Amino acid sequence: RLTRCSVSLQSSKAVQGLTGLRNLGNTCFMNSILQCLSNTKELRDYCLQNQYLRDLNNNSRMRTALMSEFAKLIQLLWTSSPNDCVSPSEFKTQIQRYAPRFVGYNQQDAQEFLRFLLDGLHSEVNRVLVRPRASTDTLDHLPDDEKSRQMWRRYQEREDSRIGDLFVGQLKSSLTCSECGYCSTAFDPFWDLSLPIPKKGYGEVTLMDCLRLFTKEDVLDGDEKPTCCRCKARTRCTKKFSIQKFPKILVLHLKRFSEARIRTSKLTTFVNFQLKDLDLREFASQSCNHAVYNLYAVSNHSGTTMGGHYTAYCKSPVSSEWHSFNDSRVTPMSSSHVRSSDAYLLFYELASPSSRIRGAKPRGRGHRHRTEESSPWQGRAQATQAPPGRWRLVFTLGLVFLLSFSSCVIKITEQGTRQARGHPPH
Repeated sequence: RLTRCSVSLQSSKAVQGLTGLRNLGNTCFMNSILQCLSNTKELRDYCLQNQYLRDLNNNSRMRTALMSEFAKLIQLLWTSSPNDCVSPSEFKTQIQRYAPRFVGYNQQDAQEFLRFLLDGLHSEVNRVLVRPRASTDTLDHLPDDEKSRQMWRRYQEREDSRIGDLFVGQLKSSLTCSECGYCSTAFDPFWDLSLPIPKKGYGEVTLMDCLRLFTKEDVLDGDEKPTCCRCKARTRCTKKFSIQKFPKILVLHLKRFSEARIRTSKLTTFVNFQLKDLDLREFASQSCNHAVYNLYAVSNHSGTTMGGHYTAYCKSPVSSEWHSFNDSRVTPMSSSHVRSSDAYLLFYELASPSSRIRGAKPRGRGHRHRTEESSPWQGRAQATQAPPGRWRLVFTLGLVFLLSFSSCVIKITEQGTRQARGHPPH
C-alpha cells in the first residue's frame, strides 16, 4: 500500500531506497529497524532477487508469512517512488502473530524488536529441515580453536539460514580459577553485542571504550564464587569475553536504558563511534586479520523514557549517500551528522578482504532434515515477557554457561544483559 508522503531530495531525479514508512501509531521503533535492514545490502538483495523463495521452510511455526511480508515490504521500499510512502500494516500483522508482545500500539524497544524479527525470519528460512538431537559429548579435552569449530558445526547442524549467515557470530567466554589457574571456555552464538557505557567524569567516551569495558576481565568473588572441582572448594575466579568469529553484519547495542527500583532511566552520554575502518582485532580470541568494519546504519532514540522517538540514519548501498529516515519523512544528511548522543543501535558491515588494514597478522558453514520443532537460537538474552508456545530468546551477554572441571560442573550466571527492559517509549 502506497500513499504520498514528505520526501526531501537534493535533485528531482528519483533515487531508489528512499521511500518512507507510515507511522501506524507508536510504531517508529519498527520503522527505524526496518529502514536499517532495508539498507543491509545482502539482506536487501536476498529479498529483491527473490532468493528467499528457495529457502522458505513450511515446517516453521507460522509457516512463511513473516518472511514473505518482510520481503514484499523491502521490495516496495526499493521499487516505489521517493515521493511515495509505504504502509507496513500487513507486515505488522505478521510480526505480532509471531511475537504477540507487539500486538497493539504500545511503545516498544527497538533492540528487542530487532531480535524477535531476525529470529522469526531465520526460523522461516532455516535450511535445516530435520534437526539432530543435541550432542552431549564433552569437548573440553580439545584445544580452544578445535572446540570452537566443533561448537559452530553443532550449531549449524540445527540452525542454518541466510539470516544467520549475515548476523550471527561466535563469542568466547573464559573462566579462570584464581587458586589453581585452570581455565574453562565456552563458545556461544550471538546476534548482537550489548555494550555498557563507561561513566567518565571528563573526556569523551568512545565506542572502543565500550568494547573494552565489555571484554575486560570481571572478578567473581563473594556470593558469586563458583565451586572449582580441582580445588574442591568455592574459589575466586575471573571471567572474560572475546570474539571468536566475527559476523558479516555486526550490530552493537549501546545500553542506554537501565531499570531502577521506581522507573527506567536513560543515559544520554555521547559515544563517539567510527564510520569507517573500525578495527576490532584487539577483541579477537586469536590472531585475526579480517575484523575491520564500516558503519552503514544507526537506529536512534531521542527523548526520555517518558516520551521519545525512534529514527534511522542509513547509508545507501547503491549511492553510498547518507539519509535520515523519520517515519514517512526521508531527507539527505551529511555523514558528519551521523554521530549523536541519540545513537542506540549501530549496524556495521565487515569490510571486504581487499580493504583489510595493512600489516594485519594472518589468522589461523548443509542440511535438509528436521526431527523436532523449531526453536530459536541459543545464546541470546531472554525478553521480559516471552510469547506463548515454544518461543525462547537466547543469551548474548547474560550468558549462562556450564563449565566442567573434570567430572564436576561450575555454573555461573551473569546478570544484566538487558538493561533496556523498560521499553524506551516511542
